[in-house]
Amino acid sequence: MKITELLTKETIILDLQAQAKETVIDELIDKLHSAGKLNNKEDYKKAILARESQSTTGIGEGIAIPHAKTNAVSEPAIAFGRSVQGIDYESLDGNHAHLFFMIAAYENANNDHLQTLSRLSSFLMDAEFRTKLESASTKEEILEAIDLKEKEMEAENDPVVSSSRQQILAVTACPTGIAHTYMAADSLKAKAKVMGVNLKVETNGSSGIKNALTKKEIEEADAIIVAADKQVDMARFDGKHVIQVPVAQGIRKPKELIQQALDQDAPVYKSNDSSSRETGNKTKNERSGFYKHLMSGVSNMLPFVVGGGILIAISFIFGIKAFDPKDPSYHPIAEALHTIGGGNAFALMIPVLAGFIAMSIADRPGFAPGMVGGLMAATGGAGFLGGLIAGFLAGYVVIGLKKLFSTLPNSLEGIKPVLLYPLFGILLTGLIMMFVVIDPVKALNDVLTVWLKGMGTGNLVLLGLILGGMMAVDMGGPINKAAFTFGIAMIDAGNYAPHAAIMAGGMVPPLGLALSTTFFKKKYTKAEREAGKTNYIMGASFITEGAIPFAAADPARVIPAAIIGSAVAGALSMVFGIGLPAPHGGAFVIPIVNGNPLLYAAAIVIGSIVTATIAGMLKKEIKE
Repeated sequence: MKITELLTKETIILDLQAQAKETVIDELIDKLHSAGKLNNKEDYKKAILARESQSTTGIGEGIAIPHAKTNAVSEPAIAFGRSVQGIDYESLDGNHAHLFFMIAAYENANNDHLQTLSRLSSFLMDAEFRTKLESASTKEEILEAIDLKEKEMEAENDPVVSSSRQQILAVTACPTGIAHTYMAADSLKAKAKVMGVNLKVETNGSSGIKNALTKKEIEEADAIIVAADKQVDMARFDGKHVIQVPVAQGIRKPKELIQQALDQDAPVYKSNDSSSRETGNKTKNERSGFYKHLMSGVSNMLPFVVGGGILIAISFIFGIKAFDPKDPSYHPIAEALHTIGGGNAFALMIPVLAGFIAMSIADRPGFAPGMVGGLMAATGGAGFLGGLIAGFLAGYVVIGLKKLFSTLPNSLEGIKPVLLYPLFGILLTGLIMMFVVIDPVKALNDVLTVWLKGMGTGNLVLLGLILGGMMAVDMGGPINKAAFTFGIAMIDAGNYAPHAAIMAGGMVPPLGLALSTTFFKKKYTKAEREAGKTNYIMGASFITEGAIPFAAADPARVIPAAIIGSAVAGALSMVFGIGLPAPHGGAFVIPIVNGNPLLYAAAIVIGSIVTATIAGMLKKEIKE
């Protein structure tokens, strides 16, 4: 299938009117919708924004390729937009984007469509081709330039071959497998050709694995580059020098990666020791092993926490003890909600947390020991902290078992994952949890609970000030997540006050900036004022990330304003004696807080006004 069968005159905009990232997305989506390519514009936008939240699709060199695979697409298509003045798209190189290709693919697109879309991504690595697109004066010229490029690059997927004796292999993969996967592959191949290096690249895209690396090629390779943002088969690289980086580095830094591979300046990968993934050279874009493992557990736990916690909170509408058949306020609906939310979904919270932490450390063999250790922590009174310990304990116990059993004959390899790892992993994790971990952690939890309950008003206000402010420091990053995780632990321990301060602090940044764009209009661009309207909804829904575009555009003014407002809201929540039994929900769970709902709403509004006022005073007037 030709690219021009997906990109037509009806989906081309030669002069984009948008001036910001969100509005250019809206303008391109409107173009696809008006051309009949979408059956649900709102769902398609959600899919686009979900992809952007993983990593920006502004790849640099003036290019952005927003893309999504979703059932909201009625017909696979490409929309092209061009901005002469350029738009800040949060690109990897920090420069404005001028050329925009929005890719709309079916959820289960066939290989023809996906190969065509990936081919377009490859073309954009050619600077001469980009220049033609930038200088084209008509839609016909755009289509002619693409047709010509297709004819020139029919055999581009061939491996790079040179007279060099050194052999470098690479694997590229991105979450959606449409654009970055292939752009990284082409960037590496192009640079290898210039450097005279033998290079073969395997792509793990939406249409499957292409140009797969063979066992013989891996054995003969000097080093392997893995530029990926999703899981790829790593066990096959056991004993080889492996460079692991985000897929964006394959696009941006091909020369450095190839030279590093030639120098074998990378750790030797050990498939039975996931800790090897955390050693050796690290880039500034890579997160530490601890944080990665913790977030794996937290992200998989959150659906249980949010769904179960809100069901518990809704049951309180009928009365705090309405779920108890022995209480005078008993109501069967309250009992059902509390049983589903607390007795089942919420009960799985800690085992799931521990299971996925262990799985992140030791792959699948760590999951069962982690789940068992987490369940023991939950039922033994060790709570959230015990679950964290269980997850890391189980993961590293299994890592130790892998090393221990690595000396067994190859004939026993098949029984390791089905017998040896689960048997000894569960046994050792269980014994350590039972005799070493549970009792001390339970005692620590009891002390912490008593301490929090016995805190004076002044100390509670200070705690609320700190927790609320933490929510606005990085708006969804590690500091924000640390505060949120602490709040969940306190809910699990039966202390609801800290999380009330945390949610109030998390709602303030988007709400405060929405207010600021409303009352200080001259301090914001038209695009920012439009984004401000959306932030009213995001703030009310406890989505702190809504404030990120404002913070990214003007961090020196916006971030301090957000932190101060969030800290004020968190402190006021403590002053008003508010407790929040639900871990999420934003404005929708305010009516069921422990305490006065109006005072809790007042704390959030006051904090938002503080942020709005400070941001409005600090920012300079914009002349459009």
